Amino acid sequence: MPNFCAAPNCTRKSTQSDLAFFRFPRDPARCQKWVENCRRADLEDKTPDQLNKHYRLCAKHFETSMICRTSPYRTVLRDNAIPTIFDLTSHLNNPHSRHRKRIKELSEDEIRTLKQKKIDETSEQEPKHKEINNSNAQNPSAEEGGEEQDEDILPLTLEEKENKEYLKSLFEILILMGKQNIPLDGHETDEIPEGLFTPDNFQALLECRINSGEEVLRKRFETTAVNTLFCSKTQQKQMLEICESCIREETLREVRDSHFFSIITDDVVDIAGEEHLPVLVRFVDESHNLREEFLGFLPYEADAEILAVKFHTTITEKWGLNMEYCRGQAYIVSSGFSSKMKIVASRLLEKYPQAVYTLCSSCALNMWLAKSVPVVGVSVALGTIEEVCSFFHRSPQLLLELDNVISVLFQNNEEKGKELKEICHSQWTGRHDAFEILVDLLQALVLCLDGINSDTNIRWNNYIAGRAFVLCSAVTDFDFIVTIVVLKNVLSFTRAFGKNLQGQTSDVFFAASSLTAVLHSLNEVMENIEVYHEFWFEEATNLATKLDIQMKLPGKFRRAQQGNLESQLTSESYYKETLSVPTVEHIIQELKDIFSEQHLKALKCLSLVPSVMGQLKFNTSEEHHADMYRSDLPNPDTLSAELHCWRIKWKHRGKDIELPSTIYEALHLPDIKFFPNVYALLKVLCILPVMKVENERYENGRKRLKAYLRNTLTDQRSSNLALLNINFDIKHDLDLMVDTYIKLYTTKSELPTDNSETIENT
Repeated sequence: MPNFCAAPNCTRKSTQSDLAFFRFPRDPARCQKWVENCRRADLEDKTPDQLNKHYRLCAKHFETSMICRTSPYRTVLRDNAIPTIFDLTSHLNNPHSRHRKRIKELSEDEIRTLKQKKIDETSEQEPKHKEINNSNAQNPSAEEGGEEQDEDILPLTLEEKENKEYLKSLFEILILMGKQNIPLDGHETDEIPEGLFTPDNFQALLECRINSGEEVLRKRFETTAVNTLFCSKTQQKQMLEICESCIREETLREVRDSHFFSIITDDVVDIAGEEHLPVLVRFVDESHNLREEFLGFLPYEADAEILAVKFHTTITEKWGLNMEYCRGQAYIVSSGFSSKMKIVASRLLEKYPQAVYTLCSSCALNMWLAKSVPVVGVSVALGTIEEVCSFFHRSPQLLLELDNVISVLFQNNEEKGKELKEICHSQWTGRHDAFEILVDLLQALVLCLDGINSDTNIRWNNYIAGRAFVLCSAVTDFDFIVTIVVLKNVLSFTRAFGKNLQGQTSDVFFAASSLTAVLHSLNEVMENIEVYHEFWFEEATNLATKLDIQMKLPGKFRRAQQGNLESQLTSESYYKETLSVPTVEHIIQELKDIFSEQHLKALKCLSLVPSVMGQLKFNTSEEHHADMYRSDLPNPDTLSAELHCWRIKWKHRGKDIELPSTIYEALHLPDIKFFPNVYALLKVLCILPVMKVENERYENGRKRLKAYLRNTLTDQRSSNLALLNINFDIKHDLDLMVDTYIKLYTTKSELPTDNSETIENT
């Protein structure tokens, strides 16, 4: 939503300008001065809070000495800043035009009063200037500091202006490359003979702009040594870091304005040979939309305690988010990483008890539970499943081959065959019922992989045939068969529960009540594990026999037992002790951890949503569950009365009025601000990672992240460029980037004619 300038005769808005916009101050005396200088009569009866919330002035109405940057990435006003630059006459040229921002006409007495105020202010400031000059004379270091503070108002020399324009051109190229996902480096010069290709994409774009007539770059080129590049790798890295910080700061500013947020990490990814954690943030923006935005990558640490410290430090110190306002945290990781991220979550919970550890709505509960099981065989099986799915999605021909095999196998049940074909064309490995699907598909997968590997017509190249052979060997291993059958059966108890968690708001609410029944069922399985495992192992044995797979213990275990003549361990008892028992125990404990008392209390507050209220016959008790968020409410003392009014409003609604069924719909009600406590509670509940992002257009951060990783080679990935590519629609301030670069990497006395190192130009 754009910001409009409240000054009369000013038509600037944030979407059409890179200017900073400033809120009216909450301080009554200073706010009154802003209103007086604006000369808008319609603002005089508004409170400072109303003005602060709904009105802005652009930077054009302030002296340059009033504007400063407390950090390299954010433009702010000085504490005593007053707007003094206004156009109060241009509307007189068109007396018949209608003005929404009508200028107040001053009486002669008001004009005399204003003049006297200015005289008094000037007389007060003169002694202050004398004191400052005297102190500077006594303290040379203070004088130097004063010079630095006055730099903003000193006119730039011609050389400084040219340098800023030159840097702006460099930043424009870097931002373009980031948005279009063009790697800075071209081809590897070590592998390709010199002169065959341009090795540097950045250098090539720079030369292209020079050849197209850009005067600033051409002039710099003519005054630069022949054997140098315009922009060294070091300078490119520095500039990219500034681009990344400035773009990220735009998102962080919105997060801070909304106060409450949740942190989500996605699966560990490889960025140019190093492991990184992608970090996303959830918050409700000023238009009441739940958004999930990408913030950047964090280097992954093998030591969980070190990772927890660095994770916290980056979010609070580097990115400047106040974790006291964090209300949720979720981690989507593959097998092997989950235990470490659980330690990170527990360390954050120790410091911030309200940062509830939850599941993420974008990940099916059953797959999340399976990935967290600390059994090596499970991790191997999950990796194999992903590889098989990726293999068939390499080309339409491979999927068509699988479709043909399914048609033959299910010719007596065409409906089932059609369903399986549709599933195969989707990313089925992320579904709640992925293991049921795999068991149904396994025979078709084995026959298809076998056929590709042994095709006598040579329709497939050596790589495809080789991969088919490897994958066929993996899925026909008895250890794999037992693992997927056990996972299928154990996770069948949580399938409906997990599916409801990704459903409508009412489904999530009632799912919270069914957790006790799910845990009761799993505990019963644990108590009778001998009986249950016997059935599961029999199913796995029958499936292996159907596929002509030999039943045997894993080779590693058999080799370890070669010298042990007393060992009478059977395959059935082996898999019970190493697979079934630890899997059931872990899933029970994981459900208890992820659905803590706080988490369940938060989900119970979803009865605030009118459609859930209706299903409960308006007999709800949100106040009891909302105690955990009492400190987040604007008027906690009136919560009980407000909730009563909220229930009455919907209970006695008109016949043609439908009950809002989601938090999104409730937040967009025209009268929601008349219920400030309900509004605050809904905003906090909305950002919990377990809640679905209702409007898909605001879930772009995750989708763009996946697209970037899918479309970019591992060795060409860059954490800086990735942020520019994923957040390509965020506005950027080139002048701010240039000023930040000059402030951080150059000095006033040493503005470079060439910020590059001397590098041989290829």
